[in-house]
Amino acid sequence: MLTISLKDKNYPQLLKEIYGPPKQLYCLGKLKSKEKFPLAVVGTRKISFYGKKTTEYFVNVLVQAGLTIISGLALGIDGLAHQIALENHGRTLAVLGSGLDIIYPPKHKKLAKEIIKSGGALLSEYPPKTRPSKLTFPARNRIVSGLSLGVLVIEAPIKSGALITARFALEQGREVFAVPGGIYNENSQGCNFLIKMGAKPVTKPEEILEILKSINQ
Repeated sequence: MLTISLKDKNYPQLLKEIYGPPKQLYCLGKLKSKEKFPLAVVGTRKISFYGKKTTEYFVNVLVQAGLTIISGLALGIDGLAHQIALENHGRTLAVLGSGLDIIYPPKHKKLAKEIIKSGGALLSEYPPKTRPSKLTFPARNRIVSGLSLGVLVIEAPIKSGALITARFALEQGREVFAVPGGIYNENSQGCNFLIKMGAKPVTKPEEILEILKSINQ
């Protein structure tokens, strides 16, 4: 396990730019100071068929275009985004709301190992033996967005950690993308709300690629 301080040359450059960056990061795997096109992909833990198919579609194309997928290793959209990235031989980073010796949810221990094995990384601002809590998860979300050029919210109800990540992204000056959904679908209410608040509605991954490439020029 590596411990990387804020002054270390390997500390992620984008994360340095946010308000209140972690003073140190704990890392398992390979961490770069600058990812070419890092994008956070987040959403509900209670994923629907629509959310599953949309995540598969977007992440498949984005990874093949060379994007690094960043998420929180949670159930639902997060875990699926990591998995699809791995299946496409892409790079993915997982930010935990616990010490790296406590994989949460436990169901994703195998996924965590696969991320490291593939050349990606697990990251946390919390030292070993720190258990996840209602406080650590929201704080974790600022790192997910802080590592990224933008945040894609695929499916999320109004009361969702994904919206916390989107709010941090806006505060950090990062792009926020949201996939629209049906007005009667509870899992789409958060995305539709973000769009009304100014997030960019996206229905195909090429729209994200075009915007991120213009940012990174």
